Amino acid sequence: MTGETPFAKSTIREYFESIVIAVILALFIRTFVVQAFKIPTGSMENNLLIGDHLLVNKFIFGPSATGLERMLLPMATIKRGDVIVFKYPEDPERDFIKRVIGLPGDTLELRQKKIYINGTPLDEPYVHFLEPPHSGNEHEITSLDVRENYGPVTVPPDQYFAMGDNRDNSQDSRYWGFLRRDYVKGKALVIYWSFESDREDYQEETAGETLRGLGSVFAHFFTRTRWDRMLQQIR
Repeated sequence: MTGETPFAKSTIREYFESIVIAVILALFIRTFVVQAFKIPTGSMENNLLIGDHLLVNKFIFGPSATGLERMLLPMATIKRGDVIVFKYPEDPERDFIKRVIGLPGDTLELRQKKIYINGTPLDEPYVHFLEPPHSGNEHEITSLDVRENYGPVTVPPDQYFAMGDNRDNSQDSRYWGFLRRDYVKGKALVIYWSFESDREDYQEETAGETLRGLGSVFAHFFTRTRWDRMLQQIR
């Protein structure tokens, strides 16, 4: 008998290799490319709601060591207005989501709830206030409330000033300072699912993924899913 019998992989081996490759790809994507993130608080209302589930692009702000990498890979610089996920500076094990307001070198000031960048008022159509900003006649400019007045401050190199869209209910750079560049994990891209959970259910769910929280999702999946927010791009 001439020639060699072609090497045939067993079905089990093919399945095993396919599973291993799938797991490796999933881990790679999860670690370096995309991360799922769930909105736990109202600090970004009304743009991002409690119960919104997001996909975060972790690759777009990744470090690039050489000019060739920057040319070939689709990486971008952090811009004013980007909604980003980052390590909370006071507890890096936790992830926060805010909007970039101040860039390195900017002089930023908050006057009666209005942001000024290098002396120019910033147009912010995304901002939500629990109470409307006061006029100069109704409110003392010397207020020490950082929700009303802050700065001026200059953003250091390789750092950012981040704020929540819900300005009266956001723990942001006004309270914990500037955000280091290496703490930024990625840019929020899209809402892939949104579930209108009761706040007490959601708090219990995030505290321990309890049966009550999961049961609420299963029982009310169709009635509480915010279908109009599905695949909504984050701006």
